Amino acid sequence: MSRTVGPDPAGGDSTRGASIHVALVTPEIAWNTGNAGRTCLAAGAQLHLVRPLGFSLDEREVRRAGVDYWPRVNPVVWDDLPAFEAALPALGEPYFFSAEAPHELWDVSFPQEVVLVFGRESGGLPDDVRARHPDRMVCIPMADTKMRSLNVSTAVAVALYEVVRQRRTGRRATDLRAGPPKGGA
Repeated sequence: MSRTVGPDPAGGDSTRGASIHVALVTPEIAWNTGNAGRTCLAAGAQLHLVRPLGFSLDEREVRRAGVDYWPRVNPVVWDDLPAFEAALPALGEPYFFSAEAPHELWDVSFPQEVVLVFGRESGGLPDDVRARHPDRMVCIPMADTKMRSLNVSTAVAVALYEVVRQRRTGRRATDLRAGPPKGGA
């Protein structure tokens, strides 16, 4: 079996119905994974973890970072990168995040079915992944050009909420400068 899926309270495959997927490839730090999982739950995205993991999913740190929401995050855990990459066409269009990527997050129009892929904390995505997907590499712009990268859980939040923002562009935003609404509700 190429993946393990925790129990889905609704029954069936936990990826069913998800149109936004976030993948952490060989994550090393439990806190970051817990934070990313909590963000995925808040945004309605499915979290995927690609082994090897630098920690146990039973560790207290993952549960603490995900607060009491961790059981509802229900991550899909893949045995290895080849198994995960083979499943990408069924999940959505992949976008791979790297500080050195040629395309900025703000310039990408994300499709309805999308997979946001992030590498490990100490080294990012493997070089062979970058070489296989050069046209799908995306970076998050940073004003300080001497920074190497953002924390992976922060990067997940920024990218994930950009996808969510793009999906609601047809909705009218509230102008907070106009003051409170007149006339009561």
